[in-house]
Amino acid sequence: MISVAEALDNVFDLVSPLGAESVALRSAVGRVASGRITALRDQPPFPSSAMDGYAVADPAPRPGRRYRVIGESAAGHGFTGTIAEDQAVRIFTGAPVPQGGTRVLIQEDVTRDGDTITVGTEPDGQTYIRPAGLDFAAGDDFAPSRPLRPSDIALIAAMGHDRVSVHRRPEIAIIATGDELVMPGEVPNADQIVASNHIGLAAMIERAGGVSRLLPIAADTDASLSAAFGAARGADMIVTIGGASVGDHDLVARHEGLDRTFYKVAMRPGKPLMAGRISGTPLIGLPGNPVSAMVCGLLFVLPAMRVQAGLAPAAAPRERRILAHALAANGPREHYMRARLDGQRAHVFDSQDSSRLAIFADADALVVRRPGDPVRHAGADIDCILLA
Repeated sequence: MISVAEALDNVFDLVSPLGAESVALRSAVGRVASGRITALRDQPPFPSSAMDGYAVADPAPRPGRRYRVIGESAAGHGFTGTIAEDQAVRIFTGAPVPQGGTRVLIQEDVTRDGDTITVGTEPDGQTYIRPAGLDFAAGDDFAPSRPLRPSDIALIAAMGHDRVSVHRRPEIAIIATGDELVMPGEVPNADQIVASNHIGLAAMIERAGGVSRLLPIAADTDASLSAAFGAARGADMIVTIGGASVGDHDLVARHEGLDRTFYKVAMRPGKPLMAGRISGTPLIGLPGNPVSAMVCGLLFVLPAMRVQAGLAPAAAPRERRILAHALAANGPREHYMRARLDGQRAHVFDSQDSSRLAIFADADALVVRRPGDPVRHAGADIDCILLA
């Protein structure tokens, strides 16, 4: 067996960022830019007023100074003339500062009588003029190394773009295997169960920004499994569920087209995890137990998918919480224990049976125990992976 960290490094070696596509800016939130985005114009494109008031050409107005108002500059409708020293232009926030204007007298600092304004109290030292290019200048680059956020979308739009080049969304083919499985909505016979893992993984993938291709359940025959792999052709990654162990019916692990990188990981749940390539396509083989499949999806499938989507390799993020009760010493495998959070306190469930989806659905986090972790007492800090 290899460690979780070694297994994840091996998975990262199987994947790389996908190619780029141009998408409308309205569709780009959550996607990863495939290159630098260059501003097409200055922002603001002209000196603009930061306040409502009066633009004047006097750099140091004093109380009692009077100016004649000769026009108005509003957002989208600037004043086209030039301001002389004894003149003022009524101006509003965001409007262009007229030629000759050196500062804006905010309206609270003046009184107006007809076309004349008079400075009242001593103005402060601010000009209340935003210079052209204060936010960014034409040619400035923006290259976020994270999924685009709403604020990024606003910035790219301000730069003059209505489309952006992003990495493709990874398409993940999901193959559940086993004669014992039927699809939700079908009636199982006495020896069968309803398949759930592939449905949960598809939801996990789609919530993380991928595209899931849910294939029909593969029966426990080489022909059925080969047909499923054929149907997965063209996907960016293949995820199988079940068939990864050493039983007589575990056909995925022995499939003749599989170039396996590793098999078995020192973790609980999820020990019979494997990964490799089939016909050049990255493949991650998940265990069949429901919780094992979902935990391995979180720890391996999603990080691999994020690399394909253009992000740097990274393990599932961890946060520190406080144990609400003591935990016995851990065994030789890294353990991911379902827990419910109460503020900063983590309550680990008594049962960690990997077949119990109800407990997984009730959990807020996975408490992470390293191999050989000693007894942990109530109040101890503990690593957690939060479940969204």
